Amino acid sequence: MGAPRVIALLTDFGTRDWYVAAMKAIILSRCPSASLVDITHEVPAQDIVSGAFVLAAAVPWFPRGAVIVGVVDPGVGSARALVAAEADGRFLIGPDNGLLAPSCERAGRLRMVRLTPSKEWLRPVSRTFQGRDVLAPVAAAIARGVSLARLGRTITALTPLEVPKPVRRGKSWQGRIVHIDGFGNLLTNLPAPPAGAWPLLRYRHRAVPLVASYYEGRTAELVGVVGSLGFVELAMRNASAAAKLRARRGEPVELSMSSRSAPRGRRSTS
Repeated sequence: MGAPRVIALLTDFGTRDWYVAAMKAIILSRCPSASLVDITHEVPAQDIVSGAFVLAAAVPWFPRGAVIVGVVDPGVGSARALVAAEADGRFLIGPDNGLLAPSCERAGRLRMVRLTPSKEWLRPVSRTFQGRDVLAPVAAAIARGVSLARLGRTITALTPLEVPKPVRRGKSWQGRIVHIDGFGNLLTNLPAPPAGAWPLLRYRHRAVPLVASYYEGRTAELVGVVGSLGFVELAMRNASAAAKLRARRGEPVELSMSSRSAPRGRRSTS
């Protein structure tokens, strides 16, 4: 018998209620050897963009063969599809509402199906809790070795995630805050500046120094860093930038480039 298959869960359910436990119970009843991992259950309620961002950040670090279930689904019970995909050897399952799209777009090898009713589904299927009745049983089935072909019909595209792209204007990028993490860091969609550039950040008409690490900022000073995902973040050392500034997702941030050297004490993080 092989090693236990990893099954990871990401939801907006929180941990106050029984929803996550119910999904885990179904998975373990169908695949007792599964090794369960919680990515997070604290995605803001019905926030598909935030869920997709966190999922795309986590997926590449799972071993091949892992089964990853995402449930952020304001359209539950509607005509939107439920899908499963094999992306570079990892399996993703969730609603076709943009949640899985960024993770799948990065894959070099991709197979996808629209889930169709099968013996794996619980009966009857709830119109309000398809995470328990469809997605959890399908995750357990894949972990047991059931092929995608037995779970649905092949599709070639997913519903794209509706998220703004940074806009380039000359030597400047116009971006936006796309996610706020648990530390209050403001993650943007701005790319890391190229080597040799003198990057200048602006947020709410203020200049923001770009530094190499959170530690290089003074306490409660707003700074920019290139985070682990390769995008520019706004942060405060030993403080929550989101709380201090009452920041909101979607706010604009500008990154300008210059070929001059960075000022002393402030350096590019490329």
